[in-house]
Amino acid sequence: MMQKILIPVILFILLTSESFSQSNNATLTGKVVDENGQSLELVNIALRDYPIGTSSNRRGEFLLRIPARREVTIVFSSMGFVTSERTIEAGPEERVTIEVKLFRSTTEIGEINVTENRRSRSGMDRIDPRLTNNLSAAGGSSVEALIKTLPGVSSNNELSSQFSVRGGNFDENLVYVNDIEIYRPFLIRAGQQEGLSFINSDLVSSIEFSAGGFSARYGDKMSSVLDIKYRRPTELKGSVTGSMLGGSVHVEDMALNGKLSHITGIRYKTNKYLLGSLDEKGEYDPRFVDIQTYITWKFSDKLDISFLGNIAQNRYNFIPQTRETAFGTWDVPLNTTIYFQGSEVDNFLTQLGALSLNYHPNENLNLKFIASAYVATEAETYDILGEYYLNQLERNMSSEEYGDSILNLGVGTFLNHARNYLDASVLSVSHKGAYNSENHLLNWGVKIQHESIDNQINEWIYRDSTGYSLPYSDSEVLLYYTLNSKSSLQTLRTTAYFQDTWQVPVISGDLYLNGGIRTHFWSFNRETVISPRLSINYFPEWKQDISFRFATGWYHQPAFFKELINPEGEIETNNKAQRSFQVLLGSDYIFTAWNRPFRFSSEAYYKHMTSLVPYQIDNVRIRYLPDQLAKGYAAGLDMKINGEFVSGVQSWASLSVMKTQENIEGDGHGYIPRPTDQRFNFSLYFQDYLPGNPSWKMYMSAFYGSRLPIGPPRSERWQDTFRMPPYRRVDMGISKALISQSSPGTGKVLEYIDDLSLSLEVFNLLNINNTVSYFWVTSNWGDMYAVPNYLTSRKINLKIAITF
Repeated sequence: MMQKILIPVILFILLTSESFSQSNNATLTGKVVDENGQSLELVNIALRDYPIGTSSNRRGEFLLRIPARREVTIVFSSMGFVTSERTIEAGPEERVTIEVKLFRSTTEIGEINVTENRRSRSGMDRIDPRLTNNLSAAGGSSVEALIKTLPGVSSNNELSSQFSVRGGNFDENLVYVNDIEIYRPFLIRAGQQEGLSFINSDLVSSIEFSAGGFSARYGDKMSSVLDIKYRRPTELKGSVTGSMLGGSVHVEDMALNGKLSHITGIRYKTNKYLLGSLDEKGEYDPRFVDIQTYITWKFSDKLDISFLGNIAQNRYNFIPQTRETAFGTWDVPLNTTIYFQGSEVDNFLTQLGALSLNYHPNENLNLKFIASAYVATEAETYDILGEYYLNQLERNMSSEEYGDSILNLGVGTFLNHARNYLDASVLSVSHKGAYNSENHLLNWGVKIQHESIDNQINEWIYRDSTGYSLPYSDSEVLLYYTLNSKSSLQTLRTTAYFQDTWQVPVISGDLYLNGGIRTHFWSFNRETVISPRLSINYFPEWKQDISFRFATGWYHQPAFFKELINPEGEIETNNKAQRSFQVLLGSDYIFTAWNRPFRFSSEAYYKHMTSLVPYQIDNVRIRYLPDQLAKGYAAGLDMKINGEFVSGVQSWASLSVMKTQENIEGDGHGYIPRPTDQRFNFSLYFQDYLPGNPSWKMYMSAFYGSRLPIGPPRSERWQDTFRMPPYRRVDMGISKALISQSSPGTGKVLEYIDDLSLSLEVFNLLNINNTVSYFWVTSNWGDMYAVPNYLTSRKINLKIAITF
């Protein structure tokens, strides 16, 4: 049904946008060069006050459709260069050609300028942070919502910011903000508890992401890396955003003749409105608040010091009342009704502070020293009593009892109890350096990190069916599940890396090699791992604009904490680093269609993994089985086409096919699907605007993820062979710009506003019931039934955004 509706809608939007826009646009082409006449790649080219833009290719060339019959301003910007503007007025379907020269900026020499002037960015894909302005995420931040639309990335939970990449789990993804590694709460077990992610999209200046094959300077995880940079302000700016899901405020400024700059953001979020659409009814009171600041003091052009600080508090209070879920098949329709007593109170408090000293004696050398501290205090407490009734429904549509209960299959009770507490601190000092010569770009780093974790688990479940406790005993009352443990960990890690990116002379085209090595030592198990990595990027001088990339290397992931805790709550002392040997081959092909630029990207990959720790996933909670050991593999193909499906705005579609399996030693069942074995994944991010009136904008994101494996509760890992239904979701938003630079506000207040827009968003447009996990009930005859835990249904959100 989703495909029958979605495909015609997309085709209609594409065709109507194309036909209506023909007579209202002109074509702008040209080339961007530096002061020496050398071509500049990846220059951002945007129309002021319009949602339109593109970037230059490796020859500095660009093509952009612009509005006709009016004067428009084109802005050319690139990191390390002075921004340039051109004003143009063209007639309908006129073709205008220009050449733009950008001059290098001498006002600031930062480490980003040393590393970004290489065509090879170590397999990192750059994402325009302005795209996050169009997205409102049901969970997490708009940055993660954008990442979920990329190839190789999958997620089956809109309430969570977590995602899996190429068969990995949530804990295999690296996230950096200004070179600081970011951690997430440990005790989170459901998306509705998660609230805000760390990344504040109001503060972001650049986004880079790699789904695999990343270089040695990125840390010790097996799947992906998300590298975020917060911006350094140059003038007084700010924004205010409010919606039915919360709001945010941010202010940025530069003072004291440019010596002091700061950018600060405050966010508040509540999922109460969204959670009201779940089957489980009750009093939801989730409150998530955080404040972040990034402050820089510039001693001179060569020396500056910066501070990144964050305080976040996630409170989740819930008093469940009733739940009614219909499921089953057409032949056997079922219904479960549950009546609740009790409540849940969770509190997650995290704090992060990082001090960075940057010294760049010249434009080729940058030295950075970082000291950071992360502290987390988490509490998960609940006592919830539920009485359930499992019924079979009448399916005969001609019967007066159609949809009513005709047979009671089971009656039972459960009592869930938890008093779980965790205190964690991570302290680190590190040094990073970069040196850029004529043909080489050297990067190196060393880091010492101390971790202290205290964990207390006290949780149990009592269950009965038709008056008999499970498991049954005629002499005592037994608990269905119990876990009571205390564990503590004090460890020290030392990591170091060195890598070189150099241009290799070839007869034709450009060839870049990136080779590096990374080491990691952990005092807990006295293990040292060495991870060599290599990537090759080749840009042939062909008529077609095409490039190739090959990457290989070892990606070792030592345990942090959760991977050590066995099902009895004890720490496994024999745990070793998980190992992944990866090979990937990819290409980028840039072509022109409808007089507009497009890029087709593809990557094929294979991962051979050993020393794996098997795990099971329930919602977003990962339960590791460190007393077992496995080997496995992941293989797949990722494809993405992006470009101007509508003239001047970027859209893309991503398609991934993947298979991942593991073989647990000694279980006798051979290779079985890993919990993230999602064979097929499709995502779409589409933008449009009203022809002739681009103040009206539209965006749409669509997702399809095939069935994920799952099994009964407390089961053996090899029993996880049942597959839940596919994940299908479409979100859509329409916005109207009321105030912009081309249509400024009037009055004492409105004249200070740069932009003001109103948005109407529809979450889960097709109102599809997506399953995230299961609640298992027992019938009167001892059979177990999997009752789906559905995610949110269709909801409308109103949002107002103001920048000044």
